[in-house]
Amino acid sequence: MNTTTSSSPTGAAPHAAGGAGLMMAALGVVFGDIGTSPLYAFKETLNPDHGVAFSPDAVLGLLSLIFWGLMVVVSLKYVVFVLRADHDGEGGILALQALARHAAEGTDTRPWMWKVLGLLGLVGAAMFYGDSLITPAISVLSAVEGLEVEAHALKPFVIPITLLILIALFAVQRLGTEAVGKVFGPVMLLWFVVLGVAGALQIVKQPQVLAALDPSRAIGFLVTHRAQSLAVLGAVFLAFTGGEALYADMGHFGARPIRLAWTFIAMPGLALNYFGQGALVLGNPAAVDNPFFRMFPAWAVVPMVVLAAMATVIASQAVISGAFSLTAQAMRMGYLPRMRVVQTSGSAIGQIYVPAVNWILMVGVLLLVVGFRSSSALSAAYGIAVSITMVTTTLLAGVVAYKLWRWNRVAVLVGVLVFAAIDLTFVVANSLKVAEGGWLTLAVAVFMMVIFTTWAKGRRLGLQAAEANQLPLRPFIESLAASMPHRVRGTAVFLNGDADSVPHALLHNLKHNQVLHEQVITLVVQPSATPRVDAAHRITAEDLGHGVWSVVARHGFMERPDVPEFIRIFAYQKGVACESMSTSYFTSRASVIDAHLPGMNPVRRALFGWLQRNAGRASDYFQLPGNRLVEMGQRT
Repeated sequence: MNTTTSSSPTGAAPHAAGGAGLMMAALGVVFGDIGTSPLYAFKETLNPDHGVAFSPDAVLGLLSLIFWGLMVVVSLKYVVFVLRADHDGEGGILALQALARHAAEGTDTRPWMWKVLGLLGLVGAAMFYGDSLITPAISVLSAVEGLEVEAHALKPFVIPITLLILIALFAVQRLGTEAVGKVFGPVMLLWFVVLGVAGALQIVKQPQVLAALDPSRAIGFLVTHRAQSLAVLGAVFLAFTGGEALYADMGHFGARPIRLAWTFIAMPGLALNYFGQGALVLGNPAAVDNPFFRMFPAWAVVPMVVLAAMATVIASQAVISGAFSLTAQAMRMGYLPRMRVVQTSGSAIGQIYVPAVNWILMVGVLLLVVGFRSSSALSAAYGIAVSITMVTTTLLAGVVAYKLWRWNRVAVLVGVLVFAAIDLTFVVANSLKVAEGGWLTLAVAVFMMVIFTTWAKGRRLGLQAAEANQLPLRPFIESLAASMPHRVRGTAVFLNGDADSVPHALLHNLKHNQVLHEQVITLVVQPSATPRVDAAHRITAEDLGHGVWSVVARHGFMERPDVPEFIRIFAYQKGVACESMSTSYFTSRASVIDAHLPGMNPVRRALFGWLQRNAGRASDYFQLPGNRLVEMGQRT
């Protein structure tokens, strides 16, 4: 296990493509969410519903909170520290969970420690799904709302245009993002340049706004407005949403390009724009209704709406792609049932499409837009999921820093306490918005937690029930040799869950067909706790005699299991002839009865049964050729 950035999951090792190219690509994927926050974040901090009267001191205090929040939460926590915690080059909450559990392995055998680490990862992953619903809705809607600045008569068209953009966005997901991705970087570079230039022009007119660089302005605001501080911090937090994407997308680009892009492009553009919005409202308090678009002259509003719409589509694309990747990781780690996964690129393994997730997200996002109808209303539902994810990231990163990196215990404890205190403050601040819409993302997260835990527990109980009826493989093969059934030409691959047991499909094939292929392979496909498995360690094989092999194939949680490819590797390594057209694949579709699900209440048993019935076919998940597949039922 290493803690340095390694190869990318894209198969073509984009890390080698050059720092400038990777930095440009990172702009187009990593910074879309946080890069579009200026559309709504500062406007929401000035919302009179928070109970803070408009004044120059209030504006400077709010700007100081945003600026120093970006410096501490994003720059210091994520860019400096969390990006160090790569799991064989991968980032994201589930990768961090696996890395933390690996770090604790052998140094802490307390059962509760494993449960806590597992729970933290699942909570963070569940919260991400809630964020995946809100981000496309609030981002695209806030961009289209810019039309109201140009002409108030266009307000009735905001919702229809937003819905059309979102429908088109989800509709093209099946085509993949490779072609569109080529323009993502330049568009976001233009976006950040425009943000910075527009902000700088306003700062020149009102240079006193730079007083907000003094952190005492932020502290003074919180002291002066103690009663309203939590409500305001909930709005300030909108400026940091998307910061977690810096870590989640690290595997695509590596830590260095992300750090460079943030330090030299994204952070300066955001800071200048926020200060520019502050300068504008200092000179023209009437601009508080939409300070972002009012920074631009009338002729530039429509072009900015178009550019903002492109930027928000990119932000939404990144979150949707993240949901696809997270779903694939969760399936391979045993937290979700199999679903159909479509590879949309022949060279980039990270570019996938999960149809079920795509259409569920689309329906949810469209309902949010229709239900909330404005970015201000949606902001009430935004933040709580992201803030909880940030807490889990802090705690898991603390485990990695102490257990794996061997950092000083006191330093780690102080750092975790400081960052956790900041994160928890934002959790409390965002919890004030639960009744206004935050309940929605929490409900989505709770639902996903129920799915995760129900599937994982039901699957574990089902495997335990199946083990009780299993026959040991080696004695079984020896017993067959004493009275060998009729052998037929070709190779039979029997997928199995345990390398030492007889596959259920093999038993049924012998019982009903009374034949055995001249070459038999019992194959166990094992997901690894690492993102990718080295080719030299991917296949382990044992010759059991009589033409029977026991093979174990391993894959990382960022890799799609490809059984035909595993068989080709096995044949090459062992010098065994396995002609593809004479190889048949046998699987069994398990169904666990209620009697074998002790400790699960009737609701969860029913949910597990529904998940089983709707799980994707093994042929899709393991990429088995449909014309050489034999599937058999198994009831345990």
